[in-house]
Amino acid sequence: MSAHSNLDSWRALPAAQQPDWPDRGELDKVVAELGGLPPLVFAGECDQLKDELAAVARGEAFVLQGGDCAETFAGATADNVRNKLKTLLQMAIVLTYAGKVPVVKIGRLAGQFAKPRSKGTETREGVELPAYRGDMVNGFDFTPEARRPDPWRLLKAYHSSAVTLNLARAFAKGGYADLRQVHAWNQDFVAESPAGRRYEQLAREIDQALAFMRACGADPEEFHTVEFYSSHEALILDYDRALTRIDSRTGLPYDVSAHMVWIGERTRQLDGAHVDFFARIRNPIGVKLGPTTTVSEALELVEKLNPDNEPGRLTFITRMGAPKIRELLPNLVKEVTSAGVQVAWVCDPMHGNTFEAPSGHKTRRLDDVLDEVAGFFEVHRSLGTHPGGIHIEFTGDDVTECVGGGHEIAEGDLATRYETACDPRLNRGQSLDLAFRVAELYRNA
Repeated sequence: MSAHSNLDSWRALPAAQQPDWPDRGELDKVVAELGGLPPLVFAGECDQLKDELAAVARGEAFVLQGGDCAETFAGATADNVRNKLKTLLQMAIVLTYAGKVPVVKIGRLAGQFAKPRSKGTETREGVELPAYRGDMVNGFDFTPEARRPDPWRLLKAYHSSAVTLNLARAFAKGGYADLRQVHAWNQDFVAESPAGRRYEQLAREIDQALAFMRACGADPEEFHTVEFYSSHEALILDYDRALTRIDSRTGLPYDVSAHMVWIGERTRQLDGAHVDFFARIRNPIGVKLGPTTTVSEALELVEKLNPDNEPGRLTFITRMGAPKIRELLPNLVKEVTSAGVQVAWVCDPMHGNTFEAPSGHKTRRLDDVLDEVAGFFEVHRSLGTHPGGIHIEFTGDDVTECVGGGHEIAEGDLATRYETACDPRLNRGQSLDLAFRVAELYRNA
């Protein structure tokens, strides 16, 4: 029996974090409509990303994955998408130069519209309503109407993703991603930002490298355009299943809502619906691993999700928290590696480091984020394994959601521009600060 003949076997299994849709009939209508819409990405592009991630698993490339914690429909504007892409490209050029390896650029965008929640409801002043689960499911406003899960939002998520991807492709291919221009933006950051000044040396070196290339007459196509991939947590299974298609070239199923999809820390149950569904699609996939992950869980996930040990198929995205990473990561990496598993290791330094400021805002300290990345590098260096990348939540805007950074944001500043729909994101300056610090970690190894 072929694998895709049971693409729906997950429906018989417990599915965590799914919305309580008030009207299944409406959901069925939406799913039917989604099923007839064109793919957002193509199977061949997913395979290309898988090849690039195989290079990461071999230690020959580095992943930079980033974008919004939770996208909003209102955020699918040209300015928003351009600013996110600009920040990601600026980080990538620094990491490429310092790491001396290609950087695989993956956005947390064009589909990141749903969020897992620790509680299904939210109570304010004695009123209890369903929790906000992302624009794909319900609205942010604390009213019964907004918080009622609405399946037609899945359709809106598809169209919003299409708009975002179209913009990202146009920017990535239309000259906006030109290496010299991106480097010029970084020079502005170095010149203007208090944090940037410590990176003058590195920026000068990149400058000289580009001048040398130009003098040699080297002007490859890669200097002007960039390969850019989309990814999201495939949380709402009805959406991702409706966008799963059989590839005409190979007869295999791909989730064509994104190039790469991942399973979150809250939905990686070995006998659950998400793991079952992911086992059947052929995209490159990721799994978030938090501090409670045991070696046997990690190896069972490999067995279920990548039984053929195909390089590039599986990425483990670790989110341990700065205080725990040096203690918990080594054994996990060591045992998985000694089992001969082909996997790319990526560090998510955001999700283990969230706390509540006195103002009630959820926030993160840039220093904690940097410390977790440093710990990630230390662990891999000590084991002789490859620190394969970073997975961050950032925005291209000057928000005030995480504390610290060169233009110091204090806890009292959080209310100034706290705009996230869910978790606190690094702003543009903090993101570039992170990229340059990671570059230093690479060079000092």
